[in-house]
Amino acid sequence: MSHPVAERAPHSGGIAKSGHRGTKVRRQRVRAAWLFLAPMLVTLAMVAGWPLLRTFYFSFTDASLADTGRAALIGFENYLVYDDGAWYGLLTDPVWWTSVWNTVFFSVTSVSLEVVFGVIVALLLNAEFRGRMLVRAAVLIPWAIPTIVSAKMWAWMLNDQFGIINHLLMMLGIIDAPLAWTADADLSMWAVIMVDVWKTIPFVALLVLAALQMLPSDCYEAAEVDGIHPVKVFFRVTLPLITPALMVAVIFRLLDALRVFDVIYVLTSNSTNTMTMSIYARQQLVEFQDVGYGSAASTLLFLIIALITVLYLYLGRRQLGVDQ
Repeated sequence: MSHPVAERAPHSGGIAKSGHRGTKVRRQRVRAAWLFLAPMLVTLAMVAGWPLLRTFYFSFTDASLADTGRAALIGFENYLVYDDGAWYGLLTDPVWWTSVWNTVFFSVTSVSLEVVFGVIVALLLNAEFRGRMLVRAAVLIPWAIPTIVSAKMWAWMLNDQFGIINHLLMMLGIIDAPLAWTADADLSMWAVIMVDVWKTIPFVALLVLAALQMLPSDCYEAAEVDGIHPVKVFFRVTLPLITPALMVAVIFRLLDALRVFDVIYVLTSNSTNTMTMSIYARQQLVEFQDVGYGSAASTLLFLIIALITVLYLYLGRRQLGVDQ
Protein backbone atom coordinates (compact mmCIF):
# COMPACT_ATOMS: atom_id res chain seq x y z
CA MET A 1 0.00 0.00 0.00
CA SER A 2 2.95 2.31 0.57
CA HIS A 3 4.21 1.94 -2.99
CA PRO A 4 1.26 3.67 -4.79
CA VAL A 5 1.47 6.53 -2.32
CA ALA A 6 5.12 7.01 -3.19
CA GLU A 7 4.19 7.05 -6.88
CA ARG A 8 1.53 9.77 -6.44
CA ALA A 9 3.71 12.06 -4.34
CA PRO A 10 5.72 13.61 -7.20
CA HIS A 11 2.51 14.22 -9.17
CA SER A 12 0.83 16.13 -6.32
CA GLY A 13 3.95 18.18 -5.81
CA GLY A 14 3.89 19.08 -9.51
CA ILE A 15 0.29 20.25 -9.17
CA ALA A 16 1.16 22.43 -6.17
CA LYS A 17 4.14 23.87 -7.99
CA SER A 18 2.04 24.55 -11.08
CA GLY A 19 -0.66 26.20 -8.97
CA HIS A 20 1.93 28.41 -7.26
CA ARG A 21 3.36 29.38 -10.65
CA GLY A 22 -0.12 30.20 -11.93
CA THR A 23 -0.81 32.38 -8.90
CA LYS A 24 2.48 34.21 -9.38
CA VAL A 25 1.75 34.82 -13.06
CA ARG A 26 -1.72 36.09 -12.20
CA ARG A 27 -0.28 38.52 -9.67
CA GLN A 28 2.22 39.78 -12.23
CA ARG A 29 -0.57 40.35 -14.74
CA VAL A 30 -2.63 42.25 -12.16
CA ARG A 31 0.35 44.45 -11.28
CA ALA A 32 1.02 45.10 -14.96
CA ALA A 33 -2.64 45.97 -15.53
CA TRP A 34 -2.63 48.49 -12.67
CA LEU A 35 0.64 49.92 -13.98
CA PHE A 36 -0.85 50.57 -17.41
CA LEU A 37 -4.10 51.89 -15.91
CA ALA A 38 -2.36 54.26 -13.50
CA PRO A 39 -1.89 57.21 -15.95
CA MET A 40 -5.53 57.01 -17.01
CA LEU A 41 -6.75 56.81 -13.41
CA VAL A 42 -4.65 59.79 -12.38
CA THR A 43 -5.89 61.84 -15.33
CA LEU A 44 -9.49 60.81 -14.61
CA ALA A 45 -9.09 61.81 -10.96
CA MET A 46 -7.86 65.26 -11.98
CA VAL A 47 -10.40 66.04 -14.71
CA ALA A 48 -13.44 64.32 -13.15
CA GLY A 49 -12.83 63.41 -9.52
CA TRP A 50 -11.69 66.83 -8.30
CA PRO A 51 -14.54 68.80 -9.95
CA LEU A 52 -17.00 66.25 -8.58
CA LEU A 53 -15.67 66.71 -5.05
CA ARG A 54 -15.81 70.49 -5.46
CA THR A 55 -19.43 70.20 -6.55
CA PHE A 56 -20.22 68.16 -3.46
CA TYR A 57 -18.53 70.79 -1.31
CA PHE A 58 -20.29 73.76 -2.92
CA SER A 59 -23.67 72.06 -2.48
CA PHE A 60 -23.26 72.60 1.29
CA THR A 61 -22.35 76.29 0.94
CA ASP A 62 -23.96 79.59 -0.08
CA ALA A 63 -21.42 80.08 -2.88
CA SER A 64 -22.19 82.60 -5.61
CA LEU A 65 -20.78 82.69 -9.11
CA ALA A 66 -19.55 86.25 -8.51
CA ASP A 67 -17.25 85.15 -5.67
CA THR A 68 -16.91 81.46 -4.87
CA GLY A 69 -13.98 82.14 -2.52
CA ARG A 70 -16.23 83.61 0.17
CA ALA A 71 -18.55 80.64 0.35
CA ALA A 72 -19.75 79.75 3.84
CA LEU A 73 -20.91 76.34 4.99
CA ILE A 74 -24.69 76.18 5.48
CA GLY A 75 -25.17 72.43 5.83
CA PHE A 76 -28.18 70.91 4.05
CA GLU A 77 -30.04 74.21 3.56
CA ASN A 78 -29.70 73.99 -0.22
CA TYR A 79 -31.41 70.60 -0.12
CA LEU A 80 -34.02 71.02 2.62
CA VAL A 81 -34.49 73.48 5.49
CA TYR A 82 -37.35 74.39 7.82
CA ASP A 83 -37.64 78.12 8.41
CA ASP A 84 -40.43 80.33 9.73
CA GLY A 85 -43.04 77.57 9.62
CA ALA A 86 -42.30 76.36 6.07
CA TRP A 87 -39.94 74.00 4.24
CA TYR A 88 -37.51 75.40 1.67
CA GLY A 89 -34.78 73.98 -0.51
CA LEU A 90 -34.24 71.94 -3.62
CA LEU A 91 -36.40 69.01 -2.47
CA THR A 92 -39.42 71.32 -2.12
CA ASP A 93 -38.96 73.08 -5.47
CA PRO A 94 -41.77 72.01 -7.86
CA VAL A 95 -39.65 73.00 -10.88
CA TRP A 96 -36.94 70.57 -9.74
CA TRP A 97 -39.41 67.70 -9.47
CA THR A 98 -40.82 68.63 -12.87
CA SER A 99 -37.31 68.39 -14.30
CA VAL A 100 -36.84 65.00 -12.60
CA TRP A 101 -40.06 63.71 -14.15
CA ASN A 102 -39.14 65.13 -17.57
CA THR A 103 -35.72 63.46 -17.38
CA VAL A 104 -37.15 60.06 -16.41
CA PHE A 105 -39.91 60.25 -19.04
CA PHE A 106 -37.45 61.31 -21.74
CA SER A 107 -34.95 58.59 -20.80
CA VAL A 108 -37.41 55.70 -20.59
CA THR A 109 -39.31 56.67 -23.75
CA SER A 110 -36.34 57.49 -25.94
CA VAL A 111 -34.25 54.47 -24.90
CA SER A 112 -37.22 52.12 -25.36
CA LEU A 113 -37.89 53.43 -28.86
CA GLU A 114 -34.19 53.31 -29.73
CA VAL A 115 -33.94 49.66 -28.66
CA VAL A 116 -37.02 48.62 -30.66
CA PHE A 117 -36.07 50.46 -33.84
CA GLY A 118 -32.39 49.67 -33.39
CA VAL A 119 -33.11 45.93 -33.34
CA ILE A 120 -35.33 46.27 -36.42
CA VAL A 121 -32.63 48.18 -38.31
CA ALA A 122 -29.98 45.66 -37.24
CA LEU A 123 -32.10 42.75 -38.48
CA LEU A 124 -32.55 44.49 -41.83
CA LEU A 125 -28.84 45.24 -42.15
CA ASN A 126 -28.00 41.65 -41.23
CA ALA A 127 -29.96 40.32 -44.21
CA GLU A 128 -28.26 39.60 -47.53
CA PHE A 129 -29.04 42.15 -50.23
CA ARG A 130 -27.20 44.12 -52.89
CA GLY A 131 -25.57 47.32 -51.64
CA ARG A 132 -25.68 46.25 -48.02
CA MET A 133 -22.33 47.87 -47.17
CA LEU A 134 -23.43 51.19 -48.64
CA VAL A 135 -26.67 51.11 -46.62
CA ARG A 136 -24.74 50.31 -43.43
CA ALA A 137 -22.52 53.32 -43.98
CA ALA A 138 -25.51 55.57 -44.69
CA VAL A 139 -27.31 54.44 -41.53
CA LEU A 140 -24.41 55.67 -39.40
CA ILE A 141 -24.68 59.26 -40.67
CA PRO A 142 -27.12 60.48 -37.96
CA TRP A 143 -24.83 59.12 -35.25
CA ALA A 144 -21.76 60.74 -36.84
CA ILE A 145 -23.31 64.22 -36.95
CA PRO A 146 -22.49 66.26 -33.80
CA THR A 147 -25.47 66.61 -31.48
CA ILE A 148 -25.48 70.41 -31.59
CA VAL A 149 -25.47 70.38 -35.38
CA SER A 150 -28.27 67.83 -35.68
CA ALA A 151 -30.36 69.61 -33.02
CA LYS A 152 -30.01 72.96 -34.82
CA MET A 153 -30.85 71.30 -38.11
CA TRP A 154 -34.02 69.81 -36.64
CA ALA A 155 -34.90 73.14 -35.01
CA TRP A 156 -35.06 74.71 -38.48
CA MET A 157 -36.98 71.74 -39.90
CA LEU A 158 -39.54 71.87 -37.08
CA ASN A 159 -40.03 75.63 -37.23
CA ASP A 160 -43.73 76.49 -37.31
CA GLN A 161 -43.31 79.25 -39.93
CA PHE A 162 -40.89 77.89 -42.53
CA GLY A 163 -40.03 74.36 -41.36
CA ILE A 164 -40.11 71.61 -43.95
CA ILE A 165 -41.83 69.15 -41.59
CA ASN A 166 -44.99 71.24 -41.39
CA HIS A 167 -44.82 71.87 -45.14
CA LEU A 168 -44.71 68.15 -45.95
CA LEU A 169 -47.47 67.26 -43.47
CA MET A 170 -49.73 69.95 -44.92
CA MET A 171 -49.02 68.76 -48.46
CA LEU A 172 -50.03 65.25 -47.46
CA GLY A 173 -53.19 66.54 -45.79
CA ILE A 174 -52.23 65.23 -42.35
CA ILE A 175 -52.49 68.65 -40.70
CA ASP A 176 -54.45 71.79 -41.66
CA ALA A 177 -52.23 74.41 -40.00
CA PRO A 178 -48.55 74.60 -39.00
CA LEU A 179 -47.69 73.11 -35.63
CA ALA A 180 -45.35 74.74 -33.10
CA TRP A 181 -43.37 71.57 -32.46
CA THR A 182 -40.85 73.05 -30.04
CA ALA A 183 -43.14 75.61 -28.36
CA ASP A 184 -46.39 73.68 -27.85
CA ALA A 185 -46.53 72.13 -24.36
CA ASP A 186 -48.15 68.97 -25.77
CA LEU A 187 -45.66 68.51 -28.62
CA SER A 188 -42.30 69.82 -27.41
CA MET A 189 -41.28 66.75 -25.41
CA TRP A 190 -42.25 64.38 -28.21
CA ALA A 191 -40.37 66.53 -30.70
CA VAL A 192 -37.23 66.30 -28.56
CA ILE A 193 -37.66 62.54 -28.19
CA MET A 194 -38.08 62.17 -31.96
CA VAL A 195 -34.82 64.04 -32.63
CA ASP A 196 -32.92 62.03 -30.03
CA VAL A 197 -34.26 58.71 -31.33
CA TRP A 198 -33.37 59.66 -34.91
CA LYS A 199 -29.78 60.40 -33.89
CA THR A 200 -29.08 57.41 -31.63
CA ILE A 201 -30.82 54.52 -33.40
CA PRO A 202 -27.59 53.80 -35.40
CA PHE A 203 -25.63 53.33 -32.15
CA VAL A 204 -28.02 50.64 -30.89
CA ALA A 205 -28.27 49.07 -34.35
CA LEU A 206 -24.48 48.83 -34.64
CA LEU A 207 -24.13 46.99 -31.32
CA VAL A 208 -27.00 44.62 -32.11
CA LEU A 209 -25.68 43.99 -35.61
CA ALA A 210 -22.30 42.98 -34.19
CA ALA A 211 -24.07 40.53 -31.86
CA LEU A 212 -26.19 39.12 -34.71
CA GLN A 213 -23.13 38.38 -36.83
CA MET A 214 -21.63 36.31 -34.01
CA LEU A 215 -24.64 34.03 -33.57
CA PRO A 216 -24.20 30.34 -34.43
CA SER A 217 -25.94 29.26 -37.64
CA ASP A 218 -26.78 25.70 -36.55
CA CYS A 219 -29.67 26.92 -34.35
CA TYR A 220 -31.34 28.61 -37.30
CA GLU A 221 -30.74 25.65 -39.57
CA ALA A 222 -32.40 23.35 -37.04
CA ALA A 223 -35.33 25.75 -36.67
CA GLU A 224 -35.74 25.93 -40.45
CA VAL A 225 -35.75 22.15 -40.73
CA ASP A 226 -38.40 21.91 -37.98
CA GLY A 227 -40.53 24.52 -39.76
CA ILE A 228 -40.62 26.98 -36.83
CA HIS A 229 -42.05 30.41 -37.66
CA PRO A 230 -39.37 33.15 -37.98
CA VAL A 231 -41.12 35.35 -35.39
CA LYS A 232 -41.01 32.52 -32.87
CA VAL A 233 -37.35 31.89 -33.72
CA PHE A 234 -36.57 35.54 -33.01
CA PHE A 235 -38.18 35.58 -29.56
CA ARG A 236 -36.99 32.10 -28.56
CA VAL A 237 -33.48 32.04 -30.08
CA THR A 238 -32.24 35.39 -31.39
CA LEU A 239 -33.44 37.70 -28.64
CA PRO A 240 -31.98 35.66 -25.72
CA LEU A 241 -28.64 35.41 -27.53
CA ILE A 242 -28.35 39.15 -28.21
CA THR A 243 -29.52 40.15 -24.72
CA PRO A 244 -25.96 40.92 -23.47
CA ALA A 245 -25.41 43.31 -26.40
CA LEU A 246 -28.79 44.91 -25.76
CA MET A 247 -27.88 45.43 -22.10
CA VAL A 248 -24.68 47.22 -23.11
CA ALA A 249 -26.61 49.43 -25.53
CA VAL A 250 -29.28 50.22 -22.94
CA ILE A 251 -26.86 51.14 -20.15
CA PHE A 252 -24.83 53.47 -22.42
CA ARG A 253 -27.93 55.11 -23.83
CA LEU A 254 -29.57 55.36 -20.41
CA LEU A 255 -26.54 57.15 -18.99
CA ASP A 256 -26.58 59.60 -21.91
CA ALA A 257 -30.33 60.16 -21.65
CA LEU A 258 -30.36 60.82 -17.91
CA ARG A 259 -27.78 63.58 -18.25
CA VAL A 260 -29.14 64.96 -21.54
CA PHE A 261 -28.61 68.66 -22.06
CA ASP A 262 -27.52 69.74 -25.53
CA VAL A 263 -30.34 68.50 -27.77
CA ILE A 264 -33.07 69.76 -25.44
CA TYR A 265 -31.41 73.11 -24.74
CA VAL A 266 -30.92 73.83 -28.44
CA LEU A 267 -34.51 72.91 -29.33
CA THR A 268 -36.46 74.33 -26.37
CA SER A 269 -33.97 76.30 -24.24
CA ASN A 270 -35.20 76.67 -20.61
CA SER A 271 -38.80 75.67 -21.26
CA THR A 272 -40.33 74.05 -18.17
CA ASN A 273 -42.17 71.55 -20.40
CA THR A 274 -38.91 69.90 -21.41
CA MET A 275 -36.51 71.03 -18.66
CA THR A 276 -34.27 68.21 -17.48
CA MET A 277 -32.13 68.00 -14.36
CA SER A 278 -29.03 69.10 -16.29
CA ILE A 279 -30.79 72.16 -17.70
CA TYR A 280 -32.18 73.00 -14.26
CA ALA A 281 -28.69 72.81 -12.72
CA ARG A 282 -27.24 74.95 -15.50
CA GLN A 283 -29.96 77.57 -15.01
CA GLN A 284 -29.23 77.83 -11.29
CA LEU A 285 -25.46 77.93 -11.80
CA VAL A 286 -25.18 80.31 -14.77
CA GLU A 287 -28.32 82.40 -15.08
CA PHE A 288 -29.18 82.75 -11.38
CA GLN A 289 -25.46 82.57 -10.39
CA ASP A 290 -26.33 80.47 -7.33
CA VAL A 291 -23.42 78.04 -7.26
CA GLY A 292 -24.49 76.41 -3.99
CA TYR A 293 -28.05 75.69 -5.12
CA GLY A 294 -26.93 74.62 -8.59
CA SER A 295 -24.28 72.34 -7.11
CA ALA A 296 -26.95 70.73 -4.94
CA ALA A 297 -28.98 70.03 -8.10
CA SER A 298 -25.90 68.61 -9.83
CA THR A 299 -25.14 66.41 -6.80
CA LEU A 300 -28.67 64.99 -6.78
CA LEU A 301 -28.39 64.39 -10.52
CA PHE A 302 -25.17 62.44 -9.97
CA LEU A 303 -26.69 60.38 -7.15
CA ILE A 304 -29.81 59.56 -9.17
CA ILE A 305 -27.77 58.43 -12.18
CA ALA A 306 -25.43 56.38 -9.96
CA LEU A 307 -28.36 54.71 -8.19
CA ILE A 308 -30.16 53.83 -11.44
CA THR A 309 -26.92 52.53 -12.99
CA VAL A 310 -26.06 50.31 -10.02
CA LEU A 311 -29.62 48.99 -9.85
CA TYR A 312 -29.70 48.25 -13.57
CA LEU A 313 -26.33 46.47 -13.51
CA TYR A 314 -27.37 44.43 -10.47
CA LEU A 315 -30.63 43.33 -12.05
CA GLY A 316 -28.85 42.65 -15.34
CA ARG A 317 -26.27 40.42 -13.66
CA ARG A 318 -29.01 38.45 -11.95
CA GLN A 319 -30.95 38.14 -15.20
CA LEU A 320 -27.88 36.80 -17.03
CA GLY A 321 -26.93 34.55 -14.13
CA VAL A 322 -23.48 36.08 -13.70
CA ASP A 323 -23.60 35.70 -9.93
CA GLN A 324 -24.07 31.99 -10.27
